[in-house]
Amino acid sequence: MKQRPRLSAGRARALGLPTRGTTNANRLRRMDNWIATALGARLRAAAEPLVIDLGYGASPVTAVELHDRLRPVRADVHVLGLEIDPDRVAAAQPATRPGLSFERGGFELAGRRPCVVRAANVLRQYPEPAARDAWQAMQAQLAPDGVVVEGTCDELGRRGSWVLLDGDGPRSLTLFCRPELVQRPSEVADRLVKALIHRNVPGEPVHALLQAMDAAWDRHAPLAAFGNRQRWQAMCQALGTDWPVLSRAGRHRLGELTVAWPAVAPAG
Repeated sequence: MKQRPRLSAGRARALGLPTRGTTNANRLRRMDNWIATALGARLRAAAEPLVIDLGYGASPVTAVELHDRLRPVRADVHVLGLEIDPDRVAAAQPATRPGLSFERGGFELAGRRPCVVRAANVLRQYPEPAARDAWQAMQAQLAPDGVVVEGTCDELGRRGSWVLLDGDGPRSLTLFCRPELVQRPSEVADRLVKALIHRNVPGEPVHALLQAMDAAWDRHAPLAAFGNRQRWQAMCQALGTDWPVLSRAGRHRLGELTVAWPAVAPAG
């Protein structure tokens, strides 16, 4: 297990920088539903059901939605929205309710020990080395068996990606799209997580995965008559021959594909 970085015990200094961008309702619906499904057992087993929405943005709407989507999984879940910008924290206070609160904080997670951290559309604006440091800072603050879901998506949540990390490092990469809107699976490349966004070049594993997705998509072109959803499912099933596909048919039907991280980790 890698040694984790030490963080200051104080909570006065928040790690990170304010980010720009818009916050749209339902933008993170796909990520939320994946957390509720794939991480539901982890949330139910947690001694303290604390979930942090890190960098929720100019509006608290995504934190509100996350709380709504996780309450059926565990009724006493507490979602804590963290923003480094104090004006955004103040603006979010009217949305506070039992199980949902907002504080100033960054990658040090306000000194808390959450079982789940969702960091969406935050690290995309950071340099790659700073994004790696942010991963390590969040990992260092997790509760035992805690995880981070870090990713990005387009403004309407039509396509994107996220990485699942535990205390030791990244475990999986999930790519998603709305199948009815996709022409080729590799279109998701422009919404790869920061750790991979600059790696879609020959010689890099993630480039090979995207090329394999397109090739399998082409082989199943006859299924287009039944809709892109059927074609996406067939593509995912075909990839399982040569790639460590972790997702199952139910997630494929939604336009998702999850593979083990070592298969796509940056070369070298």
